[in-house]
Amino acid sequence: MKKVVIIGGGIAGLSAGIYARLCGMDVEIYEKNAVPGGECMGWKRKGFVIDNCIHWLTGTKKGTELYDVWKEVGALMDDTEYAPLDSFFTSCHGGKRVTLWADLDRTRRELLELSPEDKEEIDKFIDYVEYSKKCVMPAAKPLDMFGFMDYINYGREMGQFVQVMKELGDISLAEYSKRFKSPLIRKMLCDYLPGDYTAYSLLVSYATIADGNGGIPIGGSLEMSLRMEKRFKDLGGRIYYNKPVEKLNIEKKKVVSMLLECGATVTGDEFICTADTAVLFKKLLDEKYMPKIYKKAYESPKEYPATSGFQVAFAADKKFNPGETVFIDIEPLKVGAGTFDRMYVKVYGYDETFVNGDRQVMQTNIIQSDSDYEWWKSLSRDEYNRAKEKLVEAVRTRIEAAFPETKGTLEYLDAWTPLTYERYCNAYHGSYMSFVTTPGNKTIRVRGDIKGIRNLCFAGQWSSQPGGLPVAVTNGKFAIQRMVGKKEFEERINDQRRAEGREKESNTYDSTAAVCRKRVS
Repeated sequence: MKKVVIIGGGIAGLSAGIYARLCGMDVEIYEKNAVPGGECMGWKRKGFVIDNCIHWLTGTKKGTELYDVWKEVGALMDDTEYAPLDSFFTSCHGGKRVTLWADLDRTRRELLELSPEDKEEIDKFIDYVEYSKKCVMPAAKPLDMFGFMDYINYGREMGQFVQVMKELGDISLAEYSKRFKSPLIRKMLCDYLPGDYTAYSLLVSYATIADGNGGIPIGGSLEMSLRMEKRFKDLGGRIYYNKPVEKLNIEKKKVVSMLLECGATVTGDEFICTADTAVLFKKLLDEKYMPKIYKKAYESPKEYPATSGFQVAFAADKKFNPGETVFIDIEPLKVGAGTFDRMYVKVYGYDETFVNGDRQVMQTNIIQSDSDYEWWKSLSRDEYNRAKEKLVEAVRTRIEAAFPETKGTLEYLDAWTPLTYERYCNAYHGSYMSFVTTPGNKTIRVRGDIKGIRNLCFAGQWSSQPGGLPVAVTNGKFAIQRMVGKKEFEERINDQRRAEGREKESNTYDSTAAVCRKRVS
């Protein structure tokens, strides 16, 4: 039996491990932390659960290829419950507010009422969001396994989204916002994603919500990661925690062993790295193995920026509900190397997981760039702690200024920075996604093969911009598909599905028989 060794127990690593087990391979995962999930994570503070990842999960709509993947890896089930959200976010400015509702007609009416002089652009915006519902990432198989008819069908399915790409693919959100006369709409378009993102990025994100394909699973990020861990273990996979990797040993164009930081050595037939590519090519391997596209990205941070955040969590009154996610004007606040006059407040009362008695978790995130990361990195430990404490109070006063009813009621729970992501996840510049997709630059989308090493590949969100959970889970799957081969992969997966179906039927029969015997007795 072929042994597969996977570096990283995040979503990509768990996905690769699950599909490898479904294909009958012996699998070991080595994870640097004490729990699975990587950046799909949550933790407890003062009796409250803080969620660090899922604002919405693309692929929750049944019947889509991505939903089938999430279900296969155990992240979602047919009876999974989702938070009852009816909007994407709300933006406030100049005493007015506007919401991007899941109902596009409602959004259109609200935008037109706010700014009738923008009617032409508003109508086009709503139409483009509708077209963007067709932007669905392939999840059944990677593009490099597509045949001629696969490309034809994929292009046909994309439909009018091609028009969106043609008009908005080469401009930023900041540029796009200038088409509108309303100051509030301009703010709104650059609130959720940084202004240097390509314009269509926001439309695709909003379309996911509007299409019912971006639900939030009840229980949050960590619970979803734990469900995947259970699926992996139930299939017979082995995962080892608190086992960071020090180095990959290469001989004759093959990985012959993997050295752990504890000094232990691990051997295997195939190796998959799901950690950041910066870790793989700057620590585990010699940089000579780094693909040219990554060299260019790391050397050109302006063209390929990384995004992180300074985040604060408070406990707030459960009755406080300005809208689930609301962006507000604030007194200018210097965070890292930049100064900000906007931030958001997100309340989590929609999920009892994040409620404790009559209090709920409330969080905010101030986007951090590469230069902000460098600022945080330059601080001593004492300076770092003082900066966090000072910023926490600054954030508190700005929330209280925007929402006077919260004054004196907010209880501080936790704060984290780009360095937190770097320390916990080995994240490049503290980024919680891959490189930002910016206009005019070549998009990173690679198979994950490493020239010069036959039995090593990489998978995960850094394989494709802009990263995120869907990219991670599909790239984990794709790594195994390529390893096994298209035909054999499908055969093995189908055999496993049939076997699991028979087992489920058998368990159902046994349970029913037991109930019948009990009734008879």
